[in-house]
Amino acid sequence: MATPTRPPIAPPIGSVAPSALPAALQPSGEQIVVLYVIIAFAVVIFGFWNVPGVRNCINPLKLFTIGFHELCHMAAAILSGGRILKITIDPHVGGATIVEGGRPVFILASGYIGSTLLGALFTLAGWDTLVAKVMSFVLGVGLIMPLALVRDKLTILLTVLYEGLLIGFWFIDHGGALRWYCLFIGVMNILFVIWDVADDRFFHKTNDSDATQFAILFPSTSPHQWATFWILFQLGVLAAFSVLGIMVFKV
Repeated sequence: MATPTRPPIAPPIGSVAPSALPAALQPSGEQIVVLYVIIAFAVVIFGFWNVPGVRNCINPLKLFTIGFHELCHMAAAILSGGRILKITIDPHVGGATIVEGGRPVFILASGYIGSTLLGALFTLAGWDTLVAKVMSFVLGVGLIMPLALVRDKLTILLTVLYEGLLIGFWFIDHGGALRWYCLFIGVMNILFVIWDVADDRFFHKTNDSDATQFAILFPSTSPHQWATFWILFQLGVLAAFSVLGIMVFKV
């Protein structure tokens, strides 16, 4: 009589637990580094933007950031039928665009929205060298334009230095170094509301932040509420474009 035998046992399946994220959203090792660098840049920029003395070192980059922010206000004013009375672009007192007429909400919101979208494009450049090369031309022109309003010799000298770095980075790692330069500019622009509110809150700059202006326009809300709203908006856009970078620029 045949001895009963146990049914064959299937070979064990790999014990690696399935990832909670779809494959398209799983960052590679280099992409994880980019995410960490974004956080590090945010901390560094906050320090450079707010620490007295040190903050002068990034004046050209601040002028680029503030200048584009005010340019968005200007464009919105013109598009909504307003008239521009005065423009201030200064790394120490902030920016201001005084307009007459137009649609106040549209004009005011355009500043933070414009800064966020420009920052998003520069942040996306942090994921791919080709995008960084394209955005480097935007930065090259953008650093020079505010010099028409600048008479400070240190700021002019630093602008030449930052332009030189921009050119030099084209020849480092086949232009790969431009990614980090553009990523730094991207974080500076996409989180502009944080620096704007910090200037207003801690340094009492001459020109109010847009969050304060929103509170004046809508008296039932406070500047802190508007600041929170715009910070969440910008963080959401930063997260969205980081996910887009991970999905599109797999390495």
